[in-house]
Amino acid sequence: MIHVSIPSPPPEWSSFSLGPLTIHVYALCIVAGIFVGLWLATKRWVERGGDPDAVSDIAIWAIPMGIIGGRLYHVISTPGPYFGENGNPVDALKIWEGGLGIWGAVALGALGAYIGARRAGVPFSAFADAAAPAVLIAQAIGRLGNYFNQELFGGPTDLPWGLEIDPAFRPEGYEQFTTFHPTFLYEMIWNLVGAFLIIWLDRKYDLRGGRVFWLYVIVYVSGRLWIETVRIDIAVHVLGVRINVWVSIGVLALAIIMFVVMGRRQRGSALARVPRNQLAMAKTDVSSPADAEASEPADVDTELAHDDDDPEEETTRQEKS
Repeated sequence: MIHVSIPSPPPEWSSFSLGPLTIHVYALCIVAGIFVGLWLATKRWVERGGDPDAVSDIAIWAIPMGIIGGRLYHVISTPGPYFGENGNPVDALKIWEGGLGIWGAVALGALGAYIGARRAGVPFSAFADAAAPAVLIAQAIGRLGNYFNQELFGGPTDLPWGLEIDPAFRPEGYEQFTTFHPTFLYEMIWNLVGAFLIIWLDRKYDLRGGRVFWLYVIVYVSGRLWIETVRIDIAVHVLGVRINVWVSIGVLALAIIMFVVMGRRQRGSALARVPRNQLAMAKTDVSSPADAEASEPADVDTELAHDDDDPEEETTRQEKS
């Protein structure tokens, strides 16, 4: 019987020399994901009426802080290779060898985007909604770096899409196995499908006010939760469970709550902008199709200025009016 599997790239393919420089394919995958993500984020931002130059202004803050946050989370959640027995703290700085924790990347990256948006005079939630699917696609492309590094794979498997791992990269206790779950591929496919699903839902239901961003978190975390249960790389465990599983559960619960809250706030903001006479008409019985048509609330203003309405600013505008 012929055993089918996915071959891993030879270890020497993980990097190449360009003069005195050593270029790591992992880093190239991260950079490629960033560029594709910036392209899509800019496209969606312009479609929503935003200034394309604002994207680069925000990216200057978001990207470096996201990379720093991702590395910090990875080192903190997987301290063994750096601060454990036979660990080397200097290796914590070698980001090109792999190791970015998504939770740290999203947390500090979002903080950087917030700072950049404030400096650029851009509503943060509006920008986050435009950029969310682009972040998923960037993450998908970045996962190819794990493939070239032969890292972050799952447990042993005989499935046709099992990933061949060289003996030098097999974890302790798994030396006798040859093929493993390609979790990089699982996450890559999940992210791509999730990105297109979010774009479709956004166009169909006109999500805004931060809901696209939190929908991104829901979609991504839902996949990451089950993928974490498959992975066998070194990680801190709490109550016998990988710490990333606990983090995924907590973030998923928060994202669902925020998605619902943002939806209610957006509906309330829309009603607050409807003239009082129309609200009164909506509460009364209508006697004709013309009356019914007149009693419907006016369309919500779709300008970016209203997309990130602050509750306090909204109250002030109503008092002045």
